[in-house]
Parts: sequence; structure tokens; C-alpha cells
Amino acid sequence: MTKPNHVAVIMDGNGRWAQQRLMPRIEGHRRGIAALRTLVETARKSQIRNLSVFAFSSENWKRPEDEVQALMRFFVAGLKKEAVPLRDAGVRMHVVGDRSAFSEDLNVAIDEAEAIGKDALGMHFNICLNYGGRWDIVQAARALQLEGRTIDVKSLEDKLCMPWSGPVDLMIRTGGERRISNFILWQAAYAELWFSEALWPDFTAEDFDEALSWFEGRERRFGMTSAQVKA
Repeated sequence: MTKPNHVAVIMDGNGRWAQQRLMPRIEGHRRGIAALRTLVETARKSQIRNLSVFAFSSENWKRPEDEVQALMRFFVAGLKKEAVPLRDAGVRMHVVGDRSAFSEDLNVAIDEAEAIGKDALGMHFNICLNYGGRWDIVQAARALQLEGRTIDVKSLEDKLCMPWSGPVDLMIRTGGERRISNFILWQAAYAELWFSEALWPDFTAEDFDEALSWFEGRERRFGMTSAQVKA
């Protein structure tokens, strides 16, 4: 089986899942944490080397204030709770995005969680917080400009977030939507896109396995013809 090296997941549908059950939207996010834990465990068992998840976009600050603040508390608690189990499972956690808007508590939790797992070698787990694909490209270009370096494909890629994970091979989005919503734009230039109708809290290990099986059947041409790929 041809496995993707880098899988990116847009975890969509927490709020709608809760509203369909007449629950507060934040309860959907709470239930989504369990689905995320299942995703990480399944990806690790499937020997995926790099997993990236869209946990909070740079546009999500527009959501209701109480929802945003509850999410920030979830992030702090989750980082503290999961850092050691992830390390013990061979998973190295990275928090990727613009951290300047985060509270001191969240920044400290991020630093501590990343330090705990820094020697884990089994899988890179990138949690994208206050992240946007356009922001990523702009910050990379600005870094090169400040260094006085020429901006080209290679130099820009060196400055993008998550250089350790490489390009995205498979991007999964749940929740029935058919868009990538400013997630890892450059790195996903040749990603295979798989969309699930399941709302994120309902996304299962079997759903992930189905996406991997679908990926196995894809012919990835990267601009070449089918005949060239087969040759």
C-alpha cells in the first residue's frame, strides 16, 4: 500500500454537530477532542510520518467571544494532558502558527508540550493554531526580505512553517464542505483532496482508513502524463 507521507486534516463540523443535538456549540468542540485523539492514534498505527490538523485558523477569531475563549482553555488543558502520552507513543508535537495573539498561559503550555516530546521519532504531529496558508507564505517572504535573500521557490519553502513535514500528500476535510479554507496552501499544491460528509466528532478510524485506501488508488502525475508515470 502506498501511504501518504504527510496527511493534513481540516476538522470541520463541531459546532453543527452540537447544534443538531440542541447542545451549545462548545460541546461539539469538546466531543471533537476525542475524535482528534482517535485520528492521532490511527495515523500512528498506520505509520503516517507527518500529520497536520487545522485546530484554529487565523479567521476563527471572528467567532463568538465565549466560543473563542473556551477553545483557548481547551488548548491549554489539552496540551498539558496529552504531551506525555503523545511522547510515549512516539509522537512529536509541534504547534504551528502566529503565537503573538496567545495568552501567556497558552504560550507556556505550548513551550512545555513541545519540549516534552522533542525526542519522539515516530510521527510529527503539527497542530495549526492561529494559522493561515496566506499568512504562512507572507511570513516566509518577509523573513527572506529581512535577510536580504532572493525570493524563489526553494528559499521560500525553507522559510515556510513545518519544513520537517514536506509537501502535503493527502488533505482530508470533514463536515461535507468542498474547500480548503486557507489551510497549508503552498504545501498542498499537489495534495489529493478527500472530503467526508461526517461531522468531525463522528469521524472514525474507519473513515481515516477509507481515505488512505482511496489515496492508494490515486495516480499522482505532478504535471506528467499517465504514460510517463507508469514508465
